[in-house]
Amino acid sequence: MHIHKSLSSLGGELERARQELRIVEEQILFQMDVAEEERTRMLVAETPLAERNYRIARDDLERMHKERQRVSQDIERLRTEQDRLLDRMLG
Repeated sequence: MHIHKSLSSLGGELERARQELRIVEEQILFQMDVAEEERTRMLVAETPLAERNYRIARDDLERMHKERQRVSQDIERLRTEQDRLLDRMLG
C-alpha cells in the first residue's frame, strides 16, 4: 500500500513539473523575441542604454534556459523514482 501511495504522490509531482516545464518553455519563446528585438535596437541605436537593455534580455533568456534544464532534470529524477517503485511493486 505504501508503494501505491508513493506512486500517486510521484504522479502528482510529475504532472506539476511537466506543467512548470510547459510554462518555462513558453516564457523562453517570448524572451527569445524580446532578446532579438533588443539586439536589433542595440545594433541600430549604438547607445550604451540599448546595449545594456540587450544584455539584460540576453541574461534573462540564459536564466530561463537554466531553469528549463533544472525542471527537466527534476522530471527525469521523478521518472526514475517512479520506475524504481513500479519495479518494486511488480518485482
